[in-house]
Amino acid sequence: MPYTRDTALLDTVKSPAELRELEPNQLGQLADEVRGEIIRTVARTGGHLGAGLGVVELTVALHYVFDTPTDRLIWDVGHQAHAHKILTGRRARLHTMRQAGGLAGFTRRAESEYDPFGAGHSSTSISAGLGMAVARDLAGQDHNVVCVIGDGAMTAGMAFEAMNNAGAMASRLIVVLNDNDMSIARNVGAMRAYLSRLISSRQYRDFRGIAKRVAKRLPRTVERTAQRAEEYVRGLATGGTLFEELGFYYIGPLDGHNIDRLLPVLRNVRDFRGEGPVLVHVRTQKGKGYGPAEDSHDKFHGVGKFDVVTGAQIGQRPALPTYTQVFSDALVSEAERDPRIVAITAAMPHGTGLDKFAARFPERCFDVGIAEQHAVTFAAGLAAEGYKPFAALYSTFLQRAYDQVVHDVAVQRLPVRFAVDRAGLVGADGPTHAGSFDIGFLSALPGFVVMGAGDEADLARMVATAVAIDDRPSAVRYPRGEGVGMPVPLQAEPLEVGRGRVLREGAALAILSFGARLADALKAATELDAMGFTTTVADARFARPMDYDLVRRLAANHPLLITLEEGASGGFGAHVLEYLAEHDLLKAGLKVRPMFLPDRFLEHDTPAGQLRTAGLDTAGIVATALAVVAAGAREARA
Repeated sequence: MPYTRDTALLDTVKSPAELRELEPNQLGQLADEVRGEIIRTVARTGGHLGAGLGVVELTVALHYVFDTPTDRLIWDVGHQAHAHKILTGRRARLHTMRQAGGLAGFTRRAESEYDPFGAGHSSTSISAGLGMAVARDLAGQDHNVVCVIGDGAMTAGMAFEAMNNAGAMASRLIVVLNDNDMSIARNVGAMRAYLSRLISSRQYRDFRGIAKRVAKRLPRTVERTAQRAEEYVRGLATGGTLFEELGFYYIGPLDGHNIDRLLPVLRNVRDFRGEGPVLVHVRTQKGKGYGPAEDSHDKFHGVGKFDVVTGAQIGQRPALPTYTQVFSDALVSEAERDPRIVAITAAMPHGTGLDKFAARFPERCFDVGIAEQHAVTFAAGLAAEGYKPFAALYSTFLQRAYDQVVHDVAVQRLPVRFAVDRAGLVGADGPTHAGSFDIGFLSALPGFVVMGAGDEADLARMVATAVAIDDRPSAVRYPRGEGVGMPVPLQAEPLEVGRGRVLREGAALAILSFGARLADALKAATELDAMGFTTTVADARFARPMDYDLVRRLAANHPLLITLEEGASGGFGAHVLEYLAEHDLLKAGLKVRPMFLPDRFLEHDTPAGQLRTAGLDTAGIVATALAVVAAGAREARA
């Protein structure tokens, strides 16, 4: 039975301690009830689903065998931790996940003692787990440290760095490789092919079993020779596994949905007191137990609210195209005319819109797996040979490749084009996925062209601009979600680099917006005009090189200048202030108020709720303007 509506057994389990009081033959029923709870809850709230369904049995088995929270259980990424949260006292609040004031969509240290390490990005678990294992050894303790990492996350360099380090150390560490042949999209690359060969190699399993049985019959005095014999036989079968070459004792592959098979292996691993790391290779099915998820191309990785019976998602399609769709269409249009345009994604072909590009130009689109560092330097290599690479990455994931952006792209002034998706706040995914810092870290780099799309028409023109810039790196940032309704040109013309635009004129104050807050700036200006404060609204378009003529003109003609950006402190507004100070433009009494994200990580909420909290919505802009005007009036009276 894939899942059930009955929760009679689950109702008795409020914590892992109570779970461990059950009989082993009850665990299958418990897993079915947990799976049903996940399906019903995510159907109401939306969110990640497929990955969580795939690890239900594994989660039950891990909490049954290991003494959590004393034993540390680390979930890589954490978006598959629904069953973990249900079994660790958070079932009653599961329906609040990813909502304001509710549970996080990922594991989080502040949320539960059962979350020893928080995450949101992939491939961090082995590094963190090794650090915890070494800390345990230094403190003279004896608990287990278990890391659960997916095969998609194993494509990231950080995972290999951690395994390389762990394999050379004596600290006991347990890594569970959850192999479902997918991350968000179908996994790609040599690791996928290697795991597939390993799984299909019955010869490897048979030879290894024979070696162990033979070793048991040999006298203890030749135990060392027997171990060498096992290595020899294993080498005959497969040449050894990659994991064992890295210093891990490899076990598997195991059926991750068969609790009866999982329990004895996990117990043996738990009780093993030898030195060094162990890797347990577990095969699971993403979306397991729910037909619509099993049949979906992405296994219902992330979904909106849906009908439990049919799997059909509830709600209308967006009335306007998303910024991601506009970027995708614009890039395909440009590539139709320029055969040197190529595109790179890091395991996010659908999320970045490059699936459409890949369908049209399969030989010019490259999914490199969860490997942002490699993606950037790979793009740099293409640029060095005269191609026009577009590296389409979420802002939050571009952070992972900053050294490559600096060292391999900016220093060499290579014309890599960065399509920075999800720039700004992202709503329910919370602080780990917010694109808060790219304005600052990209505009700090000499020679970089940094563009921010104020609407979807300008995004199309910025894609054309990036194609035309062939002597230095460039980036265009754009937000998550729908556009504002501007018509998109079929064949966009490039912008003049470093030149902004004025959309409306006023005398009382000026708002200089960079990026996605432009529509709210225009709405705020309408409200301020109605109050008698006529307002100029300008769209900077470029953070670097900045339109200094525009900045000078706004400063000279208005008593108040507000800069507006959906990014952290130290970004666009800071560059404006530097210019004004350097050129003595503040002496005449000009008041400048930079508006940017507050100096804290904003919790998950709706996008509108996050903008309201940040004070960057229409009401926040109006309030800031009125506060400065009122302060100026008080000074004048004094």
